[in-house]
Amino acid sequence: MELRQLRVFEAVVAHRSVTAAAAALGLAPSSVTEQIRTLEHGLGTELFDRAPRGLALTPAGERLRPWSRRLLDQAEQARREVVAARARLRLGALDTIAATHLPTVLARLAERRPDLEISLHTGTTRDGLLDGVAAGALEAALILDAAGPLGGLGFSLPPAPLDHLDLQDVPLALVAAPTHPLARATTLTPEDLTGQRLLVNTPACSFHLAGERLLGHHLARVPTGGIPVTRACAEQGLGLALLPDAAVHDRLTTGTLVRLPLTPPPPPLHLRLVWRADRTPTPALHQALHAATP
Repeated sequence: MELRQLRVFEAVVAHRSVTAAAAALGLAPSSVTEQIRTLEHGLGTELFDRAPRGLALTPAGERLRPWSRRLLDQAEQARREVVAARARLRLGALDTIAATHLPTVLARLAERRPDLEISLHTGTTRDGLLDGVAAGALEAALILDAAGPLGGLGFSLPPAPLDHLDLQDVPLALVAAPTHPLARATTLTPEDLTGQRLLVNTPACSFHLAGERLLGHHLARVPTGGIPVTRACAEQGLGLALLPDAAVHDRLTTGTLVRLPLTPPPPPLHLRLVWRADRTPTPALHQALHAATP
């Protein structure tokens, strides 16, 4: 029984799928299958059964699971003590917040824990980051979500148990070009936007999901792309855009965009640090949780 086999085992448990586990670990599915087969052969028993919703643990697999977590945690702690390494945190973050909100968090961590080494991994999809946390490829990830339970914004979660810490609010603004017909309105409700065009990213995007919750289906959705493209299209009068304040602040100041007086105003999203709830936190994660708290 080898540590790499246990890491693969943990990933398959988290994702209930060889293909998804392989993607999270950056391995070929055939390699994942071979590692599981070798582990089962070494233990002399099967660890997984095929179920309607994916791979399920056999009784032997259930008995192995707590030992697997314990052995992987102890191996990591032993490695750090032997090499006397600085605490190192593998942190994932969405591209959409990497430029606007991540620097503030990193500066806070650097000020409070200068000995903490952060290995940053940016990603284009929330699912990819959460899968990385579930599989153990990342200790933690920064995502955007609505208030309340994790996933309240409307996205699905991996089967692994996750916990989170809210770091800061991310205010939103509904904006349009100053030449837009609604630019001079004194107050607007979602119903007043019926028939207007809302510029959006992919359906999984946090701001797209926030628009669904806030504005319903009164507006036609026009796919544009990420924040820079959506913002530029809004400046050209191609539609409305629901974007983070930080991304449009300069445009609101210069007047190339105006804030629409929506009632009630858009509730802020929350910048959340997410990690595995069922694993012993590494020293780096402990430090990050203490240092990242506002």
